Amino acid sequence: MIDTYTKYVQLFKALSDQNRVMIVDMLSCGELCACKILEKFNITQPTLSHHMRILCDSGLVNGRKDGKWMHYSLNAEVASNFRAFLERITAAKDNCICESNCE
Repeated sequence: MIDTYTKYVQLFKALSDQNRVMIVDMLSCGELCACKILEKFNITQPTLSHHMRILCDSGLVNGRKDGKWMHYSLNAEVASNFRAFLERITAAKDNCICESNCE
């Protein structure tokens, strides 16, 4: 189970910034050009690139270059797996982690 936690740490880190959470929310509506994302924030293009690199490195966001523009979309499989993981760790269960570690 420890490997499972390790797998999702990078996603939690990627979502530890308000701007990145807002970007993910925006991408939930579909693919967006970086220029459209940038319009919603009071940040510079290099700052947006930094945020997008973190989101892409986590696997939650996919980027594709189209000419001189970058387009971003959510990775649906990673998002679905992350939601399922979050549900598992926040739901009551018979085989709770504390039961195996409290002896």
